[in-house]
Amino acid sequence: MAEPGSRKLENRACSPSAAAMAPQQLFRALVSAQWVAEALRAPRAGPPLQLLDASWYLPKMGRDARREFEERHIPGAAFFDLDQCSDRTSPYDHMMPSEAYFAEYVGHLGVGAATHVVVYDASEQGLYAAPRVWWMFRAFGHRAVSLLDGGLRHWQHLGLPLGSGKSHPVPAEFRAELDPAFIKTFEDIKENLESRSFQVVDARAAGRFRGTEPEPREGIEPGHIPGTVNIPFTDFLTKEGLEKSSEEIHHLFQEKNVDLSRPLVATCGSGVTACHVALGAYLCGKPDVPIYDGSWVEWYMRARPEEIISEGRGKTL
Repeated sequence: MAEPGSRKLENRACSPSAAAMAPQQLFRALVSAQWVAEALRAPRAGPPLQLLDASWYLPKMGRDARREFEERHIPGAAFFDLDQCSDRTSPYDHMMPSEAYFAEYVGHLGVGAATHVVVYDASEQGLYAAPRVWWMFRAFGHRAVSLLDGGLRHWQHLGLPLGSGKSHPVPAEFRAELDPAFIKTFEDIKENLESRSFQVVDARAAGRFRGTEPEPREGIEPGHIPGTVNIPFTDFLTKEGLEKSSEEIHHLFQEKNVDLSRPLVATCGSGVTACHVALGAYLCGKPDVPIYDGSWVEWYMRARPEEIISEGRGKTL
């Protein structure tokens, strides 16, 4: 079984300029259900493997991700609570936690310095929240992290084994060091309104972006940041819930006039599905896409009315 470690970039999948800017090797962002099943069936020599179920749902969906995890999950997985592993003092949803908190949290989930982490979720889309956790590990300096292509949905479609009950991972020691280049702030986005030093892609559904469909959070109206481009996160996925090919993703960026040779930042409602944009760019050989961590919720709460673009109510003082 091949080790899903570093791979050479596929220059055919990205523009020559983007390929030239990227490092020569990136850790494999996606692993298949078959690869994970084989790794669980016949553990191999090399880095230890730890599966994390990062299922998370908007409150209005009425789903209890932890309870669902205890009912069924991939054997050996631990549950990663996106709300718990966040800055609980922030007024915005699941903002990045401190280095110390992240290190302690993932250490208790069995993740050490040498662990190959594979993240998935149980969403109907295939992957929904898991790319946020993939991005968090990378932001905190852990390179050996992959996503299970197709998530639990595809795993079940293939009839692969499931477990149940609480997980009992063996604690490990993890050291986190945040790379600030992975995060953009409200001030960064506001300054960019004038400087246009980077492109911004919003991963929310088109209606929320345009302002014609409601936001899921109380008190937040839909709309978008001036100058942003809309690529809904579902556009990166096939109807089966698998990630589209790098060629298809590159074409998607091209269709939206997003230049992967230039700086790019991703946003969404609260910093979760934005990570699909970062993943898509990574698969095209561009690993340097930061996330606007506060995303639309923070922007709407802090921006002036004229900085809210909407076909709906917008914002009034």
